[in-house]
Amino acid sequence: MYCIKEAKKLRGEITVPGDKSISHRGIMLGSLAEGDTRLHGFLEGADCLSSISCFRKMGIDIVRDGSDVTIHGKGLHGLKAPSEILDAGNSGTTTRLMSGILAGQDFFSTITGDDSLKTRPMKRVITPLEKMGATIDSENGCLPMTIHGGKLHGIDYISPVASAQVKSCVLFAGLFADGKTSVTEPAVSRNHTELMLKGFGASVITDEKKHFVQVEPEPKLIGQEITVPGDISSAAYFLVAGLICQDADILVKNVNINPTRAGILKVIEAMGGDITYLDRRTVSGEEVADIEVKSSSLHGTTVEGDIIPALIDELPVIAVMAAYASGQTVIKDAAELKVKESDRIAVVTENLKAMGCDITATDDGFIINGGQPLHGTEIKTQKDHRIAMSFAIAALNASGETTFDDPSCVNISYPDFFKTLELIHEN
Repeated sequence: MYCIKEAKKLRGEITVPGDKSISHRGIMLGSLAEGDTRLHGFLEGADCLSSISCFRKMGIDIVRDGSDVTIHGKGLHGLKAPSEILDAGNSGTTTRLMSGILAGQDFFSTITGDDSLKTRPMKRVITPLEKMGATIDSENGCLPMTIHGGKLHGIDYISPVASAQVKSCVLFAGLFADGKTSVTEPAVSRNHTELMLKGFGASVITDEKKHFVQVEPEPKLIGQEITVPGDISSAAYFLVAGLICQDADILVKNVNINPTRAGILKVIEAMGGDITYLDRRTVSGEEVADIEVKSSSLHGTTVEGDIIPALIDELPVIAVMAAYASGQTVIKDAAELKVKESDRIAVVTENLKAMGCDITATDDGFIINGGQPLHGTEIKTQKDHRIAMSFAIAALNASGETTFDDPSCVNISYPDFFKTLELIHEN
């Protein structure tokens, strides 16, 4: 049982782990490239290690030296049939993105995962891959899933959801198709795959106004040197901490502020947060900055529409921020929260209510009447890393003690989260 007490002061300069999305994609595209790819700042979380494990089982030599990873790529058609089932652990990104690559192979493979991952919907990637010619067997649209790949056809896919995982899956499959493959989404999702495909040498056409991206088949991908910036999803917790707590001043260095990913920054600004961007720069094709936040008098806002894909993973900690803001915050168009590692609408609502917050769950989000003092309680994480980290931040400004039933779940994306928290937390 882990305990957090109310903080009297938050001070410090911190860095957060490498971007989870970029780390996954670096492993996958590095495996399909010719020559070596080196990732500096790779996220050593359980999810990204699952990607390494799966590609090693397909014959790729991947060498780890802390957060530096070298992938000895074998080219677009260099993967070998795995001799065992590919275990993605808790990683939906590993599963969905890798499915697109596996659909293009001339062998069959089976993917499984932990109990949580087995409940998450895979029909969203099965449908387009079957349209492209793959044969996929699954347990009611969930894992385990067996993919019989090869002989794919290029398609123009209209995705019913704005999902970078679905988009990336289809684009990866398109690398092995017999013609051009495109994806059109209802809103723009994070664009790390498009940026990285271009960096490795693929021919990619994008039209962000139309939410459209197209890839040509059979590119010659060349190994790259990639510096992975800090993950804004990890930085978000400390940004919110600096805003909601009294006597706080925190600098988070080297944060990825890619506009398709950084929706939380717009929400912070809309709620009146004291936030400053320092040393803006471009690192390996991604926009990066150091971000300073200070104690702020926040007010409610509405979070909805096209911005949701750019902050879907940050919505639990945005709900925490809203609980400490004056007035009402409405979060909607976020039904996707129900099919994450937990039903995040239900779990966020349950835990914030237990802390004394006036919150109502809706079918696609929350209504939060903020500004009332919160108190410590026992947080039920449902083994969801983003729930544990979000409520660790809520605990910093809550009276009394807050305990957590499973703090170890943070290992999925941020193994040193609690150590980082201790660096800035003064009782």
